[in-house]
This record gives sequence, C-alpha cells and structure tokens, in this order.
Amino acid sequence: MLEIISTSFMQKAFFVGIIISLLAGIISVFVVLRKMSFVGAGISHSAFGGVAIGFLTGVDPIFTAIIYCIAVSLGIENISRKGKVSEDAAIGVFFAGSMALGIVLLSLSKDYAIDLFGYLFGNILAITDNEIIISSIVSVSVILIILFFLKELFMITYSEEIAKVSGIPVRFINTIFLITLAISIVISMKVVGIILISALLVIPGATAKLFAKSLFFMITLSCIVSVLSTIIGLFIAYHFDTAPGGTIVLVLTCIFLLGLLTKKR
Repeated sequence: MLEIISTSFMQKAFFVGIIISLLAGIISVFVVLRKMSFVGAGISHSAFGGVAIGFLTGVDPIFTAIIYCIAVSLGIENISRKGKVSEDAAIGVFFAGSMALGIVLLSLSKDYAIDLFGYLFGNILAITDNEIIISSIVSVSVILIILFFLKELFMITYSEEIAKVSGIPVRFINTIFLITLAISIVISMKVVGIILISALLVIPGATAKLFAKSLFFMITLSCIVSVLSTIIGLFIAYHFDTAPGGTIVLVLTCIFLLGLLTKKR
C-alpha cells in the first residue's frame, strides 16, 4: 500500500480521482432522481465530437469538449421542451450526429490514435499537472454551484409544478444543472473515458437510492460509493495491471449488486 501511495503518478491519480468522484457522486443523485440517465449517456458520447474538434483545430480538447457538450445539452433541452420531438429522440439525434462528426473530423487527422484512446477509455495514470489544476478548479466550482442551488434542485426534482408556484425559476435552474452536468462529464473523461462516463454518473446515485431516507443521506452515500470505488479500482488496477477506468466501473457495479442483494434481504 505504501509503495502505491509513494509513487508520483499514483498520488496524482488518487487526488484527481477522489475530487472527480465527489463531483460525480453529487451529480449522480440528481441524474437518477430526475431519470436523466439516457441524457447523461447522450451528452457523454457527444463529447467525442468536441474532442475531435479540439484535435483538428489544435485547441485543448477539454475546452472544446466542454463548449460542445454544453451546446448539446442545451440543444436537447430546448428541442424537447418545445415538444417538436421527444427527449429520447433528440438525444438519439445529437448522440449519433456527434459521434459521426467526431469520426469524420478525426479521419482528417493522422496523429490522433494514442491520445484518442485516453479520452475514450480514460487514462488517469497519465494525467498531467496542468490537467490536475484544471480538474480541481472546475470540480470544486461545480460542486459549490450544485450546493448553492441544492434546495431549488430538490424542489424541481420533486415537482416542477410546486417549484414554479413557489417562485423558483425552473428553466434557469434546469439550464444551470445541464451546464454542470456537461462540464462534469467532460472533466470525468480522464478518469473513466467517454465510453464509461455514464456509469460514473448513474451507479453511485442508483446505489445510494436503495438505502436513501433523505436527500442529504442519499448524496452522502452516493459520494462515499463513488470515492470508495475509485480508490479500490485504482488499487486493483495497479496490482493487476488492468485499465483503471474499466476497473473502477466494475467495482462500482459490484457495489451496486451487493447493495441490491442486501436490500432484498
């Protein structure tokens, strides 16, 4: 254990992993309660298009992915709210279109394979000092925003009608949440990758919901599950030389199944 903690790259991985896990644990609660799992999956896969734009233009892919995912999340919300198409149809369109855009743009570049792998499947063990700073600042900022609007988010999650009658600006709060969701997805790319981000945004909240007696208890338990899975996953990945992102998600899944069996008993 001391050997793992003493290595520089593992220290960085644990630090970033824990911060992002806390963020994912909080966001996951509202994703689960508001039944937005498919929305999270759609936005996360749309990040592929944003990453491709970054590679092609020479701009930091994290920055372009954040802008692109925010645009996609707001686009989905705007189209579905106006009732022109259903939400799942809008997600499907943006999902497929963004993936296709990413494939086409990356086909124009010749030197993307190695870097792209890290974005698709996560590469937390190779995270840089600059990425640590960006991830930390963004994660803490998003957590503070969520906590600041926690009461309003809970009211909207419980009932949008009651929230509107209470004077809560529902559309504004929903927009804030979608933006924080998009940012959280992009920041999580280096931990588990685009392919597995939806698991990090769903499983902690789903596990906590099994035992939740209040919103605050659910948030706390979700964060514990998320952080614990990241720590255990990194230890297992180090010892058995497995992919960290996939290992973390497998640990999350095992904890959920264990919670499900315990709940049934």
